[in-house]
Amino acid sequence: MRNGWVSALVLLLAPLVADAQGWRHLGAADAVQRRPDGVELRSGPARVRVSAHAEGVFRVRMAPDGRFDGTPSWAVIQAPSPPQVRIEETPAAVRIAAGDVVATIERKPLRIVFADAAGRELLAGAPELPMAWMDAPHGPRVRAWMRMPADEHYYGLGDKAGPLDRRGRAFTMWNTDAYGWQGWSDPLYKSIPFFLALRAGRAYGLFFDNAHRSSFDFGKESEDCYAFGADGGELDYYFVAGPAPARVLERYTALTGRAPLPPLWALGFQQSRYSYHPEAKVREIAAQLRRRRIPGDALYLDIDYQDGYAPFTVDRKRFPGFEGLIADLRAQGLRTVLITDLHIKHAPGAGYAPFDSGLREDAFVKMPDGSLYVGPVWPGDAVFPDFTLGRVRDWWGGLYRDFAAMGAGGYWNDMNEPSVFRVPGNTMAPDAVHRLDDGTTRAHRAIHNVYGMLNARATYEGLLKLQPQQRPFVLTRAAYAGAQRYAATWTGDNSATWHHLAQSTPNLLSLGLSGYALAGDDVGGFIGSPPPELLTRWFQLGAFNPLFRNHAATDTRPHEAWVDGAEHEARRREAIELRYRLLPYLYTAMEEHARTGLPLMRPVFLHYPQAEAFYGNDRDFLFGADLFVAPVVDERLDPHPVTLPPGRWYEFGSSRRHVAAKEPLQLDPRPPGVPLYARAGAIVPLQPLVQHTGETPRGPLQLQVYLPAPGADDCRGALYQDDGESFDYRNGELLRIAYRCEVADGGVAVESRIEQRGYAPWWNRARLTLYGLARRPAQVRIDGRPLPGWRYDAQAGAVEAEVGEALRDWRLELSY
Repeated sequence: MRNGWVSALVLLLAPLVADAQGWRHLGAADAVQRRPDGVELRSGPARVRVSAHAEGVFRVRMAPDGRFDGTPSWAVIQAPSPPQVRIEETPAAVRIAAGDVVATIERKPLRIVFADAAGRELLAGAPELPMAWMDAPHGPRVRAWMRMPADEHYYGLGDKAGPLDRRGRAFTMWNTDAYGWQGWSDPLYKSIPFFLALRAGRAYGLFFDNAHRSSFDFGKESEDCYAFGADGGELDYYFVAGPAPARVLERYTALTGRAPLPPLWALGFQQSRYSYHPEAKVREIAAQLRRRRIPGDALYLDIDYQDGYAPFTVDRKRFPGFEGLIADLRAQGLRTVLITDLHIKHAPGAGYAPFDSGLREDAFVKMPDGSLYVGPVWPGDAVFPDFTLGRVRDWWGGLYRDFAAMGAGGYWNDMNEPSVFRVPGNTMAPDAVHRLDDGTTRAHRAIHNVYGMLNARATYEGLLKLQPQQRPFVLTRAAYAGAQRYAATWTGDNSATWHHLAQSTPNLLSLGLSGYALAGDDVGGFIGSPPPELLTRWFQLGAFNPLFRNHAATDTRPHEAWVDGAEHEARRREAIELRYRLLPYLYTAMEEHARTGLPLMRPVFLHYPQAEAFYGNDRDFLFGADLFVAPVVDERLDPHPVTLPPGRWYEFGSSRRHVAAKEPLQLDPRPPGVPLYARAGAIVPLQPLVQHTGETPRGPLQLQVYLPAPGADDCRGALYQDDGESFDYRNGELLRIAYRCEVADGGVAVESRIEQRGYAPWWNRARLTLYGLARRPAQVRIDGRPLPGWRYDAQAGAVEAEVGEALRDWRLELSY
């Protein structure tokens, strides 16, 4: 294929060609048919359809046999809403202009080039043979090749190991129980076939909506092209324009859906282990958390609480007072999260209700001969729900009725790749049959990558029916694009090594760049026993992950915060406490994510796309828009280097400022905590410390104002609050406040403007700390009146002032 002159000669001779590997490439376009949203082109037996889907989003489909698949997407929920489309034809090309994107389809060969309205090329098919298919036993394989500029970088693909930038490597999408995965392992648990490309500050996204086993090659095969394709189904992809990376994410998450606002408690610290048992051990862990004043909001019960590992059962010998345990934990501010694996124990005649009811409902996956598919998992032989059927998802959701009545707080859908023991591929047979609601069927090979997502969907939707006023919390291991609509996730069975501590950040940043932001890893590492310093550093980094859960395997030493003596316990407690103090900021950022798709953990280039120094940074990240985290993730004794994002940055909680420079800051080799910085111009809301999110903070709302240089116009902040549990915010029961500040030579002003006041928060007063003041103000006024009680700390370079009636619009002024 790479012999360009041969390919060009063949293209002159026939509209369709085949290469030595068996690929049948599109040749010239034989005919063009206009459509309201774009065009359809014919090239031999194949059809190619190019259409504007929404503002800044184009869809490209290729049907090798000319028949487009009518099956709705599992991922895409945005209905087509194309902007006005203008089509122009010339002998050489067809041009489709829609909004700020122009798609040009060259006729010979049939190649698509996307550009912006100014004519700058964004994405282009490979100049030789850009699209192809190959005949295969279970339907044609499909593939596309794209031109790859030498300075373009690629991010995303969900939870993938290795560096954040995918360039130079190849990846497979096939959900896999990847126990003991490492930095070179692939595939892993999730398949999210979306990536973001970034070049010289300008970005676009590409979503390949195909649930079959698929692959992406970012320059491993060729330095000139990247490629993607699948072992079945259509070539069906969406081009998503930017040019800002954040705009790409907003458009992509509008396409595949945004995560719902999680319950507030899910953002607190969560303690887990495989497994806490018997009941007395669970109570002991809860007591230790509260006695040692280590904030926490959830305890997890892994498979050992079940009777013989059978889902939706309780081992009454180990947990005789299970209902009382859940209630007692809840009284201490601790939710109980129960694992509920999707495999149902194959137990005919044993009185196992989930199996018996599933059999009556014809709910399980079958083989082509009509027999049940049976595979060994934790309870032994098991059957598997056919989640592609809506009625089966309804049945599954109903299985949570008893646990919901007991007061369980959340549910953990594990093993849902699906994982099957001691069989080829460690998963369901590829020819097992899934039924769809339209009466058609699909082999498992076509459903495999969406199976875990459909499991999470069934759980989420079932909980909504059982508890319609309560936001569900579901944790899933396997996922496909769009799974963010139903569940949080984590990175699976990692290891207790410094390598895996460092690897957690690029994995979580990649998930966030793939629309899946509510994610975390097993703090401390699931496999193995971390030495004390590694465990401490993991707690410190985990405090800045969207999902903050400590978890470990059954054969490891304890991973709890108190296990390594007073010094390490204090440092771990301090990290958890900082997270709880930051909850107003964190929750505000998560509401922004639910509304816009922007993740909580953000690579620096998401807000500073011109900062090429961060294109390959796997360690440092933004926490929301205003905080920059530079964690310690190795054992070295050299100075800890920190390269700051563009602009001015304060050391968090102080007036010490730094200006981004070519040379990094050189911090002490072993800083005791996580180096944390606030953007000059940030207004960060905090709260007094609590032991869990259900505890009312005692004291005023705290606002840290990091003053910018005089005349800067980017001093701002925000606060979002609601009840943290219900859906009442959808009816306007929420509080939204915008903060801004102005800095001039003569003084400083800070303003609060209530944008929506439908919820009464725990606070009425606000305590402001203004950092970056070189001298004492002559006076401080609130709404033009002198404000008593303010204080200037000359050593800290800060002013503290309290606004007594802060649930209103107000203006605080400092003058010299």
